Amino acid sequence: MEGWWAYVFIAVGGWLATDIWRWLGVIAGNRLREDSEALNWVRAVATALVAAVIAKLILYPTGVLAQSPLWLRMAAVILGAFGFFLGRQKPAAGIATAIAVLAAGLWWLGF
Repeated sequence: MEGWWAYVFIAVGGWLATDIWRWLGVIAGNRLREDSEALNWVRAVATALVAAVIAKLILYPTGVLAQSPLWLRMAAVILGAFGFFLGRQKPAAGIATAIAVLAAGLWWLGF
């Protein structure tokens, strides 16, 4: 029980470092109009970050995905986008379609 202060310090420090910003975001977000320029900027940055992560996964994958061919990863993304739009723009439909295409392609290639 002697070294438990370090764990308390890490937990409290981690909580303070992240939770304060979350609460400030909630307070500031309540005062923004949905059509404000600030909120449009936040949406644009969030969309750009998601696009960058997806591009990184396609172009510079790791693990088993790195052994898969680029055409399979691109096909999974394109068909996942079709699944998203055909599924009434539900993210789960697009994600499930992309995973199914990728899994079927990896199985077909013998992974």
